Amino acid sequence: MHVRVDAARCQGHTLCAMIAPESFELDDVDGHAHPIHDEVPDQHQAAVREAAQSCPEQAITVMIDHLNQARVAHGSRAEDRQ
Repeated sequence: MHVRVDAARCQGHTLCAMIAPESFELDDVDGHAHPIHDEVPDQHQAAVREAAQSCPEQAITVMIDHLNQARVAHGSRAEDRQ
């Protein structure tokens, strides 16, 4: 599983960092969240999914690995759509 935070949408509500502190941290300057690691360890995946569902701005994108692999196989990568 991979996770990304859309900086343009994040408003710094801090819910993600409260729900999944091992996966998200807040910027000291603007308070916006960003993932600590792009790839989420298995033991943190449930918390990251909960954080994404709880984000009021829907700024968190969770990419399940098998979907990402399918997109790569068909010539469309997540990185290309940002």
